[in-house]
Amino acid sequence: VPVLAHPLADPEKGSGIAMICTFGDMTDVIWWRELQLPARAIIGWDGRLVAEPPVPFSAAGETAWAELVGKNVKQAQARIVDLLRESGEMLGDPRPITHPVKFYERGKRPLELVASRQWYIRNGGRDADVRSAFLERGRDLQWVPSYMRQRYESWVEGLTGDWLISRQRYFGVPIPVWYVLDADGEPTDVLVPDESRLPVDPAVDVPEGFEASQRGVAGGFVGDPDVMDTWATSSLTPFIVCGWEDDPDLFARTFPMDLRPQAYEIIRTWLFSTVVRSHYEAQALPWATAALSGWVLDPDRKKMSKSKGNVVVPVEWIDKYGADAMRYWAASARPGTDTAFEEAQVKVGRKLAVKLLNASKFVLGIAGDDTDDPGAIVEPLDRALVAQLAELVDEASAAFEQFDYARALERTEAFFWAFCDDYLELVKGRAYGDGPGRDSAAATLRLALDTLLRLFAPFLSFATEEVWSWWRTGSVHRQSWPDATALRGIAGDADVLVATVAGEVLGAVRKAKSEQKVSLALPVERAVVTDTAARLAALAGATREVCDAGRIAALDTVEGAGLDVVVTLAPTP
Repeated sequence: VPVLAHPLADPEKGSGIAMICTFGDMTDVIWWRELQLPARAIIGWDGRLVAEPPVPFSAAGETAWAELVGKNVKQAQARIVDLLRESGEMLGDPRPITHPVKFYERGKRPLELVASRQWYIRNGGRDADVRSAFLERGRDLQWVPSYMRQRYESWVEGLTGDWLISRQRYFGVPIPVWYVLDADGEPTDVLVPDESRLPVDPAVDVPEGFEASQRGVAGGFVGDPDVMDTWATSSLTPFIVCGWEDDPDLFARTFPMDLRPQAYEIIRTWLFSTVVRSHYEAQALPWATAALSGWVLDPDRKKMSKSKGNVVVPVEWIDKYGADAMRYWAASARPGTDTAFEEAQVKVGRKLAVKLLNASKFVLGIAGDDTDDPGAIVEPLDRALVAQLAELVDEASAAFEQFDYARALERTEAFFWAFCDDYLELVKGRAYGDGPGRDSAAATLRLALDTLLRLFAPFLSFATEEVWSWWRTGSVHRQSWPDATALRGIAGDADVLVATVAGEVLGAVRKAKSEQKVSLALPVERAVVTDTAARLAALAGATREVCDAGRIAALDTVEGAGLDVVVTLAPTP
């Protein structure tokens, strides 16, 4: 019995030298491959010891082997112990041990490995040059989020074997080859169909030069019984949807694709396998960008599974809070991060959708649905709001360009709440009146609503479509994305600080009333605003609106280091 040295032998375990007698795990495979050991199969496909011994035995050994032939592993183990005991070769009595072994996923017995011929695709597991090529492909790919590329590289660098694509299953895409049978009926040469014949089912179709009657007989042929691995077929999805082989014109115009959206746990399978197939077939990446999502976890941040009984079915929550609320929750999850299902977050989505409906009714109630006239927007506060809208469109657009949909939603939502809390209150008096500035306020309200509906449409699909139908034709989902340049043309040289400072001052006045536990409608005799010169200058453009909204009789300003508002309330009746 040869005793061999190998770096993977643990010197702290047993004798510290390598003894290999079976394929129990990957370490055994590495030893067999790197030490160039012979493969001696003693177990057949039926799980029983084979009739022909794998090595020559002595006469006594052949006699013993004859007793083991046809037994399964457990039976053979028991008989070996009996034979050793009968011959006097065994010292002491056998005792049970605990030993970690591989088990079939749904079985109760250890796996027994048998050797067979399989189909592989080179993926760099045994070729450093191929591995380098796939690492370079990964570096050429845009990753969202960017740190996900490290997972891809770790997988490629850790490969130790090529990609096994053949599977012994009942269902799947068949391996499209046959084998020539020799005089003993054993498979020899591979018969590959011409590409023009594909797809081929070797269990039904007959190879060229043979007759159907020759199937399975000596001197004839036999079809490969295996099917392809799931990833071996799904890795072709970019080719299939782009019309590969079927529509050359479509394929030329659409391949490589722009985006692969998928979850991060199948980077090493679906994403990598698709890169491998595209590398060999098209010498290119299959898409320019890979956007990786995370998992949806249960409320306790545990992975959902039917066996645990913690699966959250969205239908119940859609029925309870609406599809927009669920869509809002889903869009709040940042790319690449796991997200726990939280009913509270769904409620926030519903609150936002309802607020959009109500605020839209309010805007259309005071601004009407007249034809838009950007030229009517002349008041400093209104032009400042349009300038803020332009900045919002830029931020949302940039976020979407980076596939950060959660950021786009976050910025749009924040602007909308400020629009409702501040601008609507500030402009209400002017919009309801019929004096100077009324047309400016109405045009601004309509423009703001139009823009916000387009920005919210990817997230609150139903609410935005409903509001759009109240005053516009067609569908909001077929409209163009808001144009920040056009908005800036309307805003002109407006100072966004006008809207910012006006909102902050109004908020401070309302806060003062709340702290004193009085109605927000209570008049203010005098308000003194202290702030920097630049911010006070901006406030001057909206003094009338701040006084109307806060019911302020007199507003004085004092230059200082930062915002401070002192409020003197009118006597309570």
